[in-house]
Amino acid sequence: MALRQASDFAELAALIKQARLLDRRRGHYFTRIGVNLALYAAVWAAFALLGDSWWQLVVAAALAVMTTQLAFIGHDAGHKQIFASKRWNEIAGYVHSGLTGVSYGWWVAKHNRHHANPNHEDEDPDVDISVLAFTQRQGEAKRGPLRWIASHQAVLFFPLLFLEGFALHSHSIRHSGRERYLMIANVVVYLAAVFWVLSPVQAIAFVVVHQGLWGFYMGCSFAPNHKGMPVLSAGHSLDFLRKQVLTSRNIRGGWFVDLLLGGLNYQIEHHLFPSMPRPHLRHAQVIVRRFCTERGISYAQCGLFRSYGYVLEHLHEVSAPLRKAAV
Repeated sequence: MALRQASDFAELAALIKQARLLDRRRGHYFTRIGVNLALYAAVWAAFALLGDSWWQLVVAAALAVMTTQLAFIGHDAGHKQIFASKRWNEIAGYVHSGLTGVSYGWWVAKHNRHHANPNHEDEDPDVDISVLAFTQRQGEAKRGPLRWIASHQAVLFFPLLFLEGFALHSHSIRHSGRERYLMIANVVVYLAAVFWVLSPVQAIAFVVVHQGLWGFYMGCSFAPNHKGMPVLSAGHSLDFLRKQVLTSRNIRGGWFVDLLLGGLNYQIEHHLFPSMPRPHLRHAQVIVRRFCTERGISYAQCGLFRSYGYVLEHLHEVSAPLRKAAV
């Protein structure tokens, strides 16, 4: 059985390669990067022209959207989806990390650990979050205020996402080595520009709206992918194919969902073939889903809002013992 399971992925990979879905799509990425950078620059130009005004909060919201779109490109560069050359992918990654204020080196190392062991209770950093519990064992280990937050995590989940942007900046500065100076420069230049143009109260409001909405958008883009799916523990016997498919969830939708979620809505295909260019993921889905169906492998897919429902249901169920203990 183990040999048969191992050969399953080799067979699937052969089908993907035969369809040429691992070929680079540089033209697509050049266009996307160019449009993103032009829109990002236009938002900052609007900021400069508008001056000291409460309408800047609209600019802050637009900036949150574009910051997330730039982060999606950084994600693709980190997986070497854009160029065949490691160096050029790193250049693209570092440029976009410099614009978003997220350490490229720190994030890539963390994200690679996630891809190697998705939804693994002990080895996936994405299910090791201080304020959340994804298993009852994690919940039981919480103490003090963190235990109270975890016991009410289903209610607090979306409000907590507004802090995600601030957390990403903090982690990037603390854990990025020499890249720390680039992250600090990002924060200094950003705050200097905002407080130079706006009054102190409006500047604070701008930062809160921009960073809050950016964190919320980022969190809402990544949360549906694995949260509420099976959590693995030490000693599991799943092969690579089943480990990646059974712990991931796809999100239905057309071109708008593809754009909104940066291709992360094809999470199953992305986890099976991380270096696959984003525009090929929807084509790979046809092959992967048919392949899983033929072999009786569960393939999870639902609408965006239903995925959030699954996330909240899982968080509520896991935290039930904590609420009972507090009564």
